[in-house]
Amino acid sequence: MKFVDEATISVQAGNGGHGCLSFRREKFIEKGGPDGGDGGHGGNVFLVANEAINTLADFRVARKFKAENGQPGAGRNKTGKSGEDLEVIVPCGTVVHEIDTDELLGDLTETGQRMMVAEAGRAGLGNTRFKSSINRAPRKTTQGTPGEKRHLRLELMLLADVGLVGLPNAGKSTLIRAMSAARPKVADYPFTTLHPNLGVVSVGLLQSFVMADVPGLIEGAAEGAGLGIQFLKHLQRTKLLLHLVDIAPVNPDADPAREFRAIEKELVRFSKELSQKPRWLVLNKTDLLTDEDVGRVRKDLLGQLGWDGPVFETSAVTGDGTEKLGQALMRELEEMAEVDSADEV
Repeated sequence: MKFVDEATISVQAGNGGHGCLSFRREKFIEKGGPDGGDGGHGGNVFLVANEAINTLADFRVARKFKAENGQPGAGRNKTGKSGEDLEVIVPCGTVVHEIDTDELLGDLTETGQRMMVAEAGRAGLGNTRFKSSINRAPRKTTQGTPGEKRHLRLELMLLADVGLVGLPNAGKSTLIRAMSAARPKVADYPFTTLHPNLGVVSVGLLQSFVMADVPGLIEGAAEGAGLGIQFLKHLQRTKLLLHLVDIAPVNPDADPAREFRAIEKELVRFSKELSQKPRWLVLNKTDLLTDEDVGRVRKDLLGQLGWDGPVFETSAVTGDGTEKLGQALMRELEEMAEVDSADEV
């Protein structure tokens, strides 16, 4: 299934049923009085999150959703049937905006979470409701109100603990293949990854986290260049970023320090909050260099960057260093969870 992370839909709640104008007419009963029943309420429209769905692709075809209308009332004080609520299933991580006002309506992050996006029309009243001691034959009713109608923009932001960033061919897809069961396409040309991939990294009994492989960024991504702008938003939900740097580029003129700063710049331009997320440096493709050359490149790169954060050396192809990286990530995520729990208390 093609990955789709944005869609526009129209939703309309059901209209309320009209009230009934009726009088009781039975043989041998004079002046039977009013007996018009109320209408039924319309149905609401809800969005419901479900983890079994991981794309908005279904909304490429089905774009209009309408709940049932309420039925009108009838004589003998019969109330009209209310319309059924409509539930529209969306993937976890869906952010909902109203197009007309650009208002953020909500964020569905957990399975089963529901959000009403269109409120049902209310039922009209039958003439029975208006009888009184001074008006025994009312001819007044009210009509049901129309259901709410909205145009919505759905955006899917992947729910992952760790996000991979780096230039195309830095080895992100290969790394996620080495550390999880995810199998993204891998090749030696730019933009191999055309949509995000999620992988579950297991480091021990009941110890695992979710890693997201986001398509490679290039300079100008925050302004729409390349593929990066389409997927930068997926990194906003991650707790930690792994910045992959190719320390053995094919192009001899490539400068790892300059490439690192280019990606860093795009993160800042896209979102200040995103640029301030914890970020670890991963020197990838160590299998292409000798240990001595790896040490030299590492020293030169860290000196140029002035980097004082965590640094890891990996070979995504051979798997060297990936186990150590996974265990360190698990420890860091557990510590973050403990801090969050303490803050909530």
